[in-house]
Amino acid sequence: MGTSFDRPAIAFAFEHVRQRSVHLAVPLSPEDCCAQSMPDASPVKWHLAHTTWFFETFILEPREAGFQPFHPAFRVLFNSYYNGVGDKHPRAQRGLLTRPALAEVLAYRADVDRRIARLLGEHPADAALAALVELGIQHEQQHQELILTDVKHLLAQSALYPAYLDSPLAACAPAAPLDWVGFDGGLAEIGHAGADFAFDNELPRHREYLAPFALASRLVTNGDYLEFIEAGGYRDPSLWLAEGWDGVARGVLAHPLYWQRDEAGAWREFTLHGLQRLDPARPVTHVSLYEADAYARWRGARLPTEAEWEFAARDVAIACGDMHPRSAGASGLAQMFGECWQWTSSSYAPYPGFAPAAGAIGEYNGKFMINQYVLRGSSCATPHGHARASYRNFFPAGTRWQFTGIRLAR
Repeated sequence: MGTSFDRPAIAFAFEHVRQRSVHLAVPLSPEDCCAQSMPDASPVKWHLAHTTWFFETFILEPREAGFQPFHPAFRVLFNSYYNGVGDKHPRAQRGLLTRPALAEVLAYRADVDRRIARLLGEHPADAALAALVELGIQHEQQHQELILTDVKHLLAQSALYPAYLDSPLAACAPAAPLDWVGFDGGLAEIGHAGADFAFDNELPRHREYLAPFALASRLVTNGDYLEFIEAGGYRDPSLWLAEGWDGVARGVLAHPLYWQRDEAGAWREFTLHGLQRLDPARPVTHVSLYEADAYARWRGARLPTEAEWEFAARDVAIACGDMHPRSAGASGLAQMFGECWQWTSSSYAPYPGFAPAAGAIGEYNGKFMINQYVLRGSSCATPHGHARASYRNFFPAGTRWQFTGIRLAR
């Protein structure tokens, strides 16, 4: 992990990211911010507190003169998975934390913000401090995306189907025809390069051999995926990995997560703008690896490897999302960034020579390198400035509450 930021830039970035997290909670009630819809999701209030805990625990505690915690119990309440720090409140019970109240969490944030700003001012040339603050900024950006995906899952549980955003959701322009973009492959440099920030799982940069391959020019759309459903894709076991078919047989997998039929039989989709008519031009989202893989088989294609994806994306401009996926209107390789995370066929594993950082901070990525798959790109909920070609997102194969989608390869 590294940073090219100087102190004024890191201080500005810190202030900006901290303000944005609070801004994301503005459309929500205190009740919204306390609720937890499933064990994998967390309350907004917990996200706001945990990101603050990160700065307090890993920066203030070892570096601030005369350090005193804002509240001693917060060390346990808002620890996520850092065993080296100590005890944790059970993840599935975060929604039971009615105390501290949202107002106290916001006061906690303000206190830690003031102290971090003071620390940066006292140590303007401390590169190690700047690198830790940058890690905290990037960590908070990850939680900003989780705030949106967790809120979407929470609001979808209500028969009111409340909208997070009151603004109307405009229909997409028709998607461009799907084409194939070929690559010669060869010996490729994979992993982060340069002095800009990267998480440790993006390193070290190394070489991989790629056979010639092609990627679809755009993401799979709702309309494309609806064809798969109507053709009996969820009734054909030959298309499915065994665990995926088990989910189909149990009724867990029958269509993308937020799709439903209305009384007239028409498909609708729950969005951050509330319940909407299904837009066939918009990229299909909230599908598991099992569904992505089954769809690819049905189309006579496959999912890309993460190395293929990164090799193809190395010269692609990084687009930013706007909280809902958009259609592809451009020719060439489109929608690599800013619409939805794209499943790959690659298991989440360490790169050759990977070594986690020492201490509790080293628990950030390395210990999760098992039983998960890599997703590439970025989504409509990814904060501006957080995406890059080498970024490795990862989730278990059954994950659907994130903005996960499909790009075909062959």
